[in-house]
Amino acid sequence: MPNPFPSLKAQAMLRVLSGLGYMITRQKGSHRRLEADGMPPLTFAFHDGASLSPGEVRDILVKQVGLLEDEALKVVGAK
Repeated sequence: MPNPFPSLKAQAMLRVLSGLGYMITRQKGSHRRLEADGMPPLTFAFHDGASLSPGEVRDILVKQVGLLEDEALKVVGAK
């Protein structure tokens, strides 16, 4: 079964995370630390020219942020 998540550029993923309430609290090189009230903090490697694979998009939203898969798909506009 193919992964239903889209691939996203780093800037698009940052917009998705911002929409969930995440804000950049620290940056060192290409790595950005994001935090949001009531959500786990995460570190995001921001490489604007590269695309995140569908698996990476799912991993960030489902495993790291803690969204249900259906919620994550709605957030990225895939469902």
